[in-house]
Amino acid sequence: MRILIVEDDRELTAALDDALRYEGYATDVASTGVEALSALADTDVDIVLLDRDLPVLSGDAVMATIAANRIPVAVIMLTAAAEIGDRVSGLDLGADDYLTKPFAYPELLARIRALQRRTGKGLAVQAVLTRGDLTLDSTRRLVFRDHGRTLVRLTPKEYGVLLELMRADGGYVGVDELYRSVWDGDGTGEPSDVVKTTVYSLRRKLGGRDLIVSTRGEGYRLA
Repeated sequence: MRILIVEDDRELTAALDDALRYEGYATDVASTGVEALSALADTDVDIVLLDRDLPVLSGDAVMATIAANRIPVAVIMLTAAAEIGDRVSGLDLGADDYLTKPFAYPELLARIRALQRRTGKGLAVQAVLTRGDLTLDSTRRLVFRDHGRTLVRLTPKEYGVLLELMRADGGYVGVDELYRSVWDGDGTGEPSDVVKTTVYSLRRKLGGRDLIVSTRGEGYRLA
């Protein structure tokens, strides 16, 4: 699931970005309506958290553009306006849900999960993945060797790489794909060097160089 956070409050944006990434979502951020529409044009997004009170191009205008162009994305509008009329007008513009600021983070997560259930997106992802003697519990973000008997402590990036490889079920995952999925554009250095370094440390922690196979031009896969 990829979530686009459209909010001009930098502190709120940073808090939401960190929290949603921790929950396992991929995120993009935009501080203006123009940036939001540009992101929607360039990136496949599942859910938009859309502040209604944006500068220059309002959230209402962004919502109207999404609806007019039938962009396949679910939208949760965020606003400080708590009147019933405000909520109704936001939903009438085409928003799927409406949340009044300040809101409790657990409620936002519940709204996101409800949209996932409603749209059917993200529901096919297995909570527990296994391959050989490896077990990955994506709900608790834990990894085990020896068929669940030995806990393997991984960094968030190592976990992200392993999750993508486990999901591929023996198929290759390209370097650029890993970089986009795990680092989500916030990495430093060349993608090939960053991914290679993380795979090296992941192999060491998993206990075998042969567990992750690399092929030039193809990427990485689990043996």
